[in-house]
Amino acid sequence: MVNEDRAMTSSNSSALSFISKGWREVRNSADADIQLMRHRANSFKNLATSLDRELENFLNSASTSFSVPAIRSSPPPAEIDFVRKLQPKLSEFRRAYSSPDFSKKVLEKWAPRTRLRIDLSAIRNAIVSEVEDRDGVIDVQKRNVVRFREFLGEWKGAVEGEEVQSRDWEPIRALKTRLREFEKRSSLKNSEFVEKLKSSLEVPPLDVPELLAYFVRQSGPFLDQLGVKRDLCDKIVESLCSKRKNQLLHSASAGESSVLGNDNINDELDLRIASVLQSTGHCYEGGFWSDHAKHDPSHGKRHVAIVTTASLPWMTGTAVNPLFRAAYLAQSAKQNVTLLVPWLCKSDQEVVYPNSLTFSSPEEQETYIRNWLEERVGFKADFKISFYPGKFSKERRSIIPAGDTSQFIPSKDADIAILEEPEHLNWYHHGRRWTDKFNHVVGIVHTNYLEYIKREKNGALQAFLVKHINNWVTRAYCHKVLRLSAATQDLPKSVICNVHGVNPKFLKIGEKVAAERELGQQAFSKGAYFLGKMVWAKGYRELIDLLEKHKNDLDGFKLDVFGNGEDAHEVQTAAKRLDLNLNFLRGRDHADDSLHGYKVFINPSVSDVLCTATAEALAMGKFVVCADHPSNEFFRSFPNCFTYKSSKDFVAKVREALASEPQPLTPEQRYNLSWEAATQRFIEYSDLDKVLNNTEDGAKFSRNNGKIIKKSVPLPSLTGMVDGGLAFAHYCLTGNEFLRRCTGATPGTRDYDKQHCKDLNLLPPQVENPIYGW
Repeated sequence: MVNEDRAMTSSNSSALSFISKGWREVRNSADADIQLMRHRANSFKNLATSLDRELENFLNSASTSFSVPAIRSSPPPAEIDFVRKLQPKLSEFRRAYSSPDFSKKVLEKWAPRTRLRIDLSAIRNAIVSEVEDRDGVIDVQKRNVVRFREFLGEWKGAVEGEEVQSRDWEPIRALKTRLREFEKRSSLKNSEFVEKLKSSLEVPPLDVPELLAYFVRQSGPFLDQLGVKRDLCDKIVESLCSKRKNQLLHSASAGESSVLGNDNINDELDLRIASVLQSTGHCYEGGFWSDHAKHDPSHGKRHVAIVTTASLPWMTGTAVNPLFRAAYLAQSAKQNVTLLVPWLCKSDQEVVYPNSLTFSSPEEQETYIRNWLEERVGFKADFKISFYPGKFSKERRSIIPAGDTSQFIPSKDADIAILEEPEHLNWYHHGRRWTDKFNHVVGIVHTNYLEYIKREKNGALQAFLVKHINNWVTRAYCHKVLRLSAATQDLPKSVICNVHGVNPKFLKIGEKVAAERELGQQAFSKGAYFLGKMVWAKGYRELIDLLEKHKNDLDGFKLDVFGNGEDAHEVQTAAKRLDLNLNFLRGRDHADDSLHGYKVFINPSVSDVLCTATAEALAMGKFVVCADHPSNEFFRSFPNCFTYKSSKDFVAKVREALASEPQPLTPEQRYNLSWEAATQRFIEYSDLDKVLNNTEDGAKFSRNNGKIIKKSVPLPSLTGMVDGGLAFAHYCLTGNEFLRRCTGATPGTRDYDKQHCKDLNLLPPQVENPIYGW
């Protein structure tokens, strides 16, 4: 205890010593200020004395000049009268400021009080804590706070009221006034100020929960990789937005459309953020990877570019269906349509096109395409047909684009792009990113490539790689992906919808068959048939296996097979070796008159995504026997479609179809098979209706308080940056010829060749793209 008392005494003495030292410094500083003011007063006194001498000399010289006879005889001028009047005032000024008491009066008037009273106890309490001995325990937690008034103190002799104001030194009085004003302003509560500021704005600023909700939603792909389910993210977003939603619903006035008028919480959040950005004048023009120069939709028609991987006269789905899509989309007055198809050199044409049909110029092939189309749709389609360079790959049995396909759509028409088989078009695409050039890009998946690849050597490994490459390119180059059926792989940004119809010619054949049956005539005189390109993957393997297994059960059953293809010889040899009752005939158009009399169409294929031949057979009023497979999901609702789940079931369905008569199609069923219905489904599921009905690039709009607000503002997002990074990486990899060949690309497809330049009147790629490197 003695040591503690000594320590406390030493601490107090040190504190008082520090205070005394500070007081001496304050006193010395005040004395120095007073000496300086005295020096300045003496200087002013000397200046007054000097002025007095100058005035005296001036008056003496003036009186001497007035004694001149010429001036004395004339009337005194106005200047002389002014000097005579000024003389008594100057004398009085001289006597007043020459007085010995002048310096004393100045010091009394302007000098601060020499004695200051500072509350030393307040300073002591601020430095030294109060020490209380509570049963031997020192309590140092309680401290006094020094106020600004206590630290400064008051001038000696100050009294209450107006006398304090009059006797304070002017700078101190002004400082006190300012401090009082600041104290009054700081008393205003911060929350009240913020609320008043928010209420004064036309659009309230975003709250913290709204910012967090948008952050969580934009981070969805990243959280999904961490194992956080999307449902949980949606619940978090909904809970964060619920509080704001309730506030706005209470504050919304009657008769005005609320910002939160939709049920979709994502649309509500989009509209909320967009309204705030619009009120600030913010305009987002691009992302980290994206291109800032995009087509600006005018007030006129929109532009739709349909890019496909095949062309007539090759009778394949990717040649026929995009052609019909272009024709029916062009019927609308809202958009202009361009169909971009591949151009093959004559050597490739001889391999791909049937019956050795070749074209010497793109104009000649365009004429053939338009004539074929008009014969089937019954009207003249008003759309443009363009060509891009392509090369046929025998290994992949498909056409690979050569060069940058996007460059064949002019920038002024680069508005909406429809990529038929987006994965196929972009496997080796080395050019501008589709989503950078076009405002809205829709991909339509036609082919189940994984099913084909699995049938090849090392198919499992190849299918694994192709699956991830397909995910890569569709995510990087598409805004929306449509899958014709669930038979395809689950791609990013995809939905399932059948957006294909049948040739109107088949519907007319079906109507003719129904009319003949009403008249009691026999519409079908033949049994069953199968039609398709003669390659193993198109259902021929499944067909031969089924017939071999149940050869005895189907005794007397005969099947006519129509088709041409690379595996024709092998298929026919296998059927002959197994002694199957198959009659192979040359391939022909499904609408050919020779096929009208067949009653049953058999399609055992499980590699198709959506078999066009099946839809055509149903449209003609025939029975269809097909596998219970996701590719046939759309056809199950038709009564003439029989699906089988096993080989025994296949035999039963075939016998049932041969023994009964098909039911006539209802008007609704005919419409569902038509291209008019398919076009409407496409416009709805691809969000094309929202794009075409607005003047912005696929944005959603809502009306709030009489103003049109863009809901889905293209804001920077984590997803967009990831997609842009994937596109950039793909561009770099596809620019290397060695890597292209390692992944199966046709040599020389990074750029088009001299023959393409000659046929399509193109500049050489070295001139078109003079920057070398990748």
